[in-house]
Amino acid sequence: MASLNGIIGVGTKQPLFSFGVITDVQYADIPDGQSFLGVPRYYRHSVLSLQRAVKKWNQIGKLQFTVHFGDIVDGFCPKGESRTAVLNVIKEFDEFNGPVYHMLGNHCLYNLPRSDLISLLKIPSPNGHAYYDFSPVPDYRFVVLDGYDISVVGWPENHPHSLEAAKYLETKNPNKDKNSPGGLTGNERRFVMFNGGVGREQLTWLDSILQDATACKQKVIICCHLPLDPAAASPESLLWDYDEVMHVIHKYNCVKACLAGHAHKGGYAVDSHGIHHRVLEAVLECPPGSDAFGYIDVYHDRLLLIGTDRMASTEMIFDLEKIST
Repeated sequence: MASLNGIIGVGTKQPLFSFGVITDVQYADIPDGQSFLGVPRYYRHSVLSLQRAVKKWNQIGKLQFTVHFGDIVDGFCPKGESRTAVLNVIKEFDEFNGPVYHMLGNHCLYNLPRSDLISLLKIPSPNGHAYYDFSPVPDYRFVVLDGYDISVVGWPENHPHSLEAAKYLETKNPNKDKNSPGGLTGNERRFVMFNGGVGREQLTWLDSILQDATACKQKVIICCHLPLDPAAASPESLLWDYDEVMHVIHKYNCVKACLAGHAHKGGYAVDSHGIHHRVLEAVLECPPGSDAFGYIDVYHDRLLLIGTDRMASTEMIFDLEKIST
């Protein structure tokens, strides 16, 4: 992963704007546990780390907004406590001196219906969708994807999107347990129930947004709970239709970076079109006293992620031939 050794302090230009980042809080008022792979998880500590993040973001003073990349509470949260747990984490985010943008993760959807989450998280999308876009400054646009629009979690069982997802999994994953990638190889291991897809309708929307951003000469940052590049994350964590999403993205020169969560150890890669893929480290797996959050300074020609503790700092310099786009 690109580090910042010798980089910070070299430039004299001020960023166009800055914003906070954190992912996979996955709070639950339960004892510490572990993932299915045996990685420790600190359910109560995660909200304490969030408190420290908000305090630091406010102290920095220049951050226009913050983005949380999904999974606000954990799937092991007792179902009778789900709404309270979500509200408790939202209360901590509300201490930030600015807007907070959320997106849906699988653990969110294990706890509450997507319609409830869209309302509670104040996801700013019309027509009940959980994907949206916004422009903090004229030169930049953020596009937030819903990686679980096609999913077997979060929708009623008979909803068309749930039925489409179930059929998709039945075709792609032969295992009885659809959360298991057993027997699948390479990037096919992404076809598990804890992942999802954006689907045709959202792909069409994305294409129209990128076409408009190109016409407006805006640079675009894509945000999604699920990673979009196999080089930046394990196959088991990828968006089902990441290849179709990237096909749309690669039609244009406006997208400069794709930011994600979900793959808790984090990752970084630059694809063949010069797009930076940064998967952020999860706060859930921070032992007591440690943290994983940061903020990003946005410039005309690069993004500079300043990480705290377990979140690695990363400089993402844009392709020089495409900076004017």
